[in-house]
Amino acid sequence: MADDGPDIGSLSFETALAELEGIVRNLEQGSAPLDQSIELYQRGDALKRHCEARLKAAQARIEQISLGPDGQPAGTRPFDGD
Repeated sequence: MADDGPDIGSLSFETALAELEGIVRNLEQGSAPLDQSIELYQRGDALKRHCEARLKAAQARIEQISLGPDGQPAGTRPFDGD
């Protein structure tokens, strides 16, 4: 099961999150056999890490609007995460 489904690296954030939510629901029900539960957990962990990486990448691309002395938008500058 851990190798089932598309390659995680190729998934969009939304697709990976939807799959992760499905895995969580499945694990919470407790109906999967132990070996399948372990495989589901492993794929879920990989999906979680992928989603976190996609969010960090998106945050790095955010641009902040800079305001001029008159308070009006004057342009953008790269997001500074610090």
